[in-house]
Amino acid sequence: MSANPNPAPTTIDAPEQLAPVSAPPPEKKKSPWTGLVIVALVLGGGWAAYEFGYKKSVAQKAAESVVASVPVIRVTSGGLQVRTRVSGTTAAREYANVTAPMIRGPEGNRPMVLLSLAPSGTMVKKGALIASIDGQSLQDHIDDVKDTVETAEADVRKRKAELEIDWKNMEQTLVVAKADLDKARLDARAGEVRTEVERMLLKLNEEEAEARHKQLQSDIENTRKRNAADIRILEFTLERHRRHLNRHASDIKRFSIHAAIDGLVVYQTIWGGSSMRQIEVGDQVMPGQPFMKVVNPTSMMIDAKINQAESERFKINQPAEMRVDAFPGMLLKGHVFSIGALATGGRFQNYYIRNVPIRIAFDTVDPKLIPDLSGSGDILLESSEPNALVVPLGALEEKDGKSFVHIKTEKGFEKKEVKTGVRNDTHVAIVSGVTSGQEIRAII
Repeated sequence: MSANPNPAPTTIDAPEQLAPVSAPPPEKKKSPWTGLVIVALVLGGGWAAYEFGYKKSVAQKAAESVVASVPVIRVTSGGLQVRTRVSGTTAAREYANVTAPMIRGPEGNRPMVLLSLAPSGTMVKKGALIASIDGQSLQDHIDDVKDTVETAEADVRKRKAELEIDWKNMEQTLVVAKADLDKARLDARAGEVRTEVERMLLKLNEEEAEARHKQLQSDIENTRKRNAADIRILEFTLERHRRHLNRHASDIKRFSIHAAIDGLVVYQTIWGGSSMRQIEVGDQVMPGQPFMKVVNPTSMMIDAKINQAESERFKINQPAEMRVDAFPGMLLKGHVFSIGALATGGRFQNYYIRNVPIRIAFDTVDPKLIPDLSGSGDILLESSEPNALVVPLGALEEKDGKSFVHIKTEKGFEKKEVKTGVRNDTHVAIVSGVTSGQEIRAII
């Protein structure tokens, strides 16, 4: 049994009576196309929002990101110059070559020894002694020739005296023969008182005297011609010895060499043993061999060569900036003053390469400039206007003979055609199509 007593019975109230409710009206049946239209409108709105909202925003951000990452170059203004460098060695436009004298005669091919030389690099005046050659052997030969000339002169005098004596003797013999002839003629006239035999003898004596006289007259004429020929032969011999002496006397004078112009003494290089070296006192030189120069230091130039394919770009009087390798800090002004008319070929394996000689003169005189120094000249070939628009070649695009640049805008880069002018290896001048300060894309 449970400890709790049974609960008291509860009273259940009767249910409340509700008021009657009217039934709802019957629903209308919907069309099946209405849902499709709503879905299409929803999808169209979402697509439009994506295309014109999100996608545009993403594309704009991507474009801005790309533009920001592309390197750009600013159009600048200034002059543009086209220069090319040619290299060569320094030389003088005005100079005088000093060569060993040419000796006349059989001994003219003998080497000569330099006895003295003016120091290289010194300034000399015109007419100053700059070199001398050992002429002792030639002087000894001149002394021998002088003795020969004196002997020949004595022979001529002696022969003339001998022939004069012979001539006088012949004249005296002719006088005696003439007297004999006259006596014979007188004796022949007195033949009336003589016998027939005596008259015949006198007649024969007269004829003999007359024949002897005629013979002596003929002999004296031939002797005169013979004596004159003998004298002439001796005079020719004397003249030959005198000319020999005068030739060597002229040669010995040329052994003392004097400067032909005012200038700087420069030694030439010769082959000495196994290498090239400068000439020295005591060296042997052959007749006609150059061994020194006297140069005008105010007429220095660079002697160089250019390729024949580029020769049309060079003109007379084009300005240049000159440098000498021996003096790196020296920069001098110059100009082109000579261009070769014919191209010259190389040697050995470069025989097919043709170069045109070109000479660039220094406008500035510097005491450091001497011949045979390596140097270069930067020749100005073309130049633009002082305020031309200039861009690097890396920002230029060329296609089908036209030039384009990509100009930076708010929406990206705009491709635009431009007209170009002067250009060098790194930059180009823009004639039209851009303005100063614009930013353009660097293509490479």
